[in-house]
Amino acid sequence: MKLVIVTAIRLFGDGLCACLRRRSDVELEAVVAELAQLRDYLGTSAIDAVLVDVTQGIDLDHVRGVALDFPDVSLVALGLDDQRQSVIRCGRAGFRGYVDRNASVDHLCTALKDACAGRLNCSAEVSSGLLRALFNRAGDEPSASQADSLTVREGEVLTLIGHGLSNKEIANELSVSVATVKHHVHHVLNKLNLPRRAQAMRRVREAPWLAVSPLETKSPR
Repeated sequence: MKLVIVTAIRLFGDGLCACLRRRSDVELEAVVAELAQLRDYLGTSAIDAVLVDVTQGIDLDHVRGVALDFPDVSLVALGLDDQRQSVIRCGRAGFRGYVDRNASVDHLCTALKDACAGRLNCSAEVSSGLLRALFNRAGDEPSASQADSLTVREGEVLTLIGHGLSNKEIANELSVSVATVKHHVHHVLNKLNLPRRAQAMRRVREAPWLAVSPLETKSPR
């Protein structure tokens, strides 16, 4: 199993590195200080799992972006408190497993292997909380009628939002004015019931079908 560790604390990273290098079942590729460095590494190397130190606080939106861009990599949260809400927040950010603060190195390696195999080892309380969160989350998804209400052009704008383009870049791509793009973005957010552009970007990355308008096959541009 090829592993990268993300931690802002160098002494902690060096200690983990020393422990894991003694094991034959883990091949530690690198220790990086931030998610931007991790992205550079994932873009050039085949990595199975990433252990992310969350003890100092971390931007879960950035973690979610990594999870979406590198879906074959298993993200594991290190130093998480074994509480239902903490686990749910990390799960929504794209983590596939977690290791609590009192875990041993053996437990850490088991958690990494479980994450790569699609298994989650957690308490009964956390398991129950995850199921309830999934049930509650279902009510937050945009309905089919909301997605179907997008026009062809709005679908194109939403797709480009998902690619991270600015309004000016979208305008250049579609050969329209920036004001027109702002108009389309406003309508897309309203139709999908999303308050911010960043949420639309994350949503269309998770569900690309949202940007496919039912009018696309009926009304040529």
